[in-house]
Amino acid sequence: MKKALSPATSSGGGSKLHNLFVYLRQHWQLYVIFMLPAFLLTVIFRYIPMGGITIAFTEYNPIRGLFHSEWIGFANFERFLSSPDFLRYLANTLKLSVYGLLWGFPAPILLAFLLNRIMSKKTKQKIQLVLYMPNFISVIVLCGIVRILLSPTGMINSLLGTNTNFMTMPSAFRTIYIASGIWQGAGWASIIYTAALSNASKELKEAAVIDGANIFQQIKAVEWPAIKDTVLIQFIMSVGNIMSIGFEKAYALQTDMNMSTSEIISTYVYKKGLLDGDYGFSTAVGLFNTVINVILLVTMNTIVKKMNDGKGI
Repeated sequence: MKKALSPATSSGGGSKLHNLFVYLRQHWQLYVIFMLPAFLLTVIFRYIPMGGITIAFTEYNPIRGLFHSEWIGFANFERFLSSPDFLRYLANTLKLSVYGLLWGFPAPILLAFLLNRIMSKKTKQKIQLVLYMPNFISVIVLCGIVRILLSPTGMINSLLGTNTNFMTMPSAFRTIYIASGIWQGAGWASIIYTAALSNASKELKEAAVIDGANIFQQIKAVEWPAIKDTVLIQFIMSVGNIMSIGFEKAYALQTDMNMSTSEIISTYVYKKGLLDGDYGFSTAVGLFNTVINVILLVTMNTIVKKMNDGKGI
């Protein structure tokens, strides 16, 4: 029976594939109309600008243009790596990223576990609405709120009975940056984990409750397996972006007094490129930052694959 059915099965599969090609050939104009705009936008705004990285290898002059500027090779990279401030900028960037990852990455996961314990849908929706709202506040507005709250006459000092200007304290900058980021993004980031938890088996959870499992045992046996793969993928992506700190927030929270900890690679690129007009050097610094990100992403993906039975991105 199996031998008699296998030719028919393969014939049916081949027939479906043939019909698909015939349909695509007959209606190719429709697919071109829908796919061409997306293709052009991707090429124009994603791939063509990649040619701009050649600026990093030139003494770029806007008047001469890209093709007529003097080619200097890796001189800009050597200049940055030999700079006395290179290690400080790199250390500030890594500390801000690593501490943000260590404190910020688990926050939405824990929040998703807590939200999953709420049985009332109406109560859960109201809490989620409150948690999601900070995500829609712009970075500049958020920084303005932080500055007001932490000013010598702000609410924090009023509650503590002090008049400390926290924004001028280098030791407080990282705490302010990371804590405000968790407050703004943890609720919104928990959406993906909350959705993944909806796939957890309710029957297994009920069985665990009947067997006397406590909350932590329920999470370990039932809920964690449902979001494990999602957590790993998000972690790999987060590590791959560990050097990609947006300059807006760091620059908006920066003051002359906290510069020793708030000056990171992205703010340095902004100042050298747009304020000082040193385009070639700033492009080289930005390219260096991107290369480090790619190396971290590939390395972490390889490590996770070895630890997770070959599963990665």
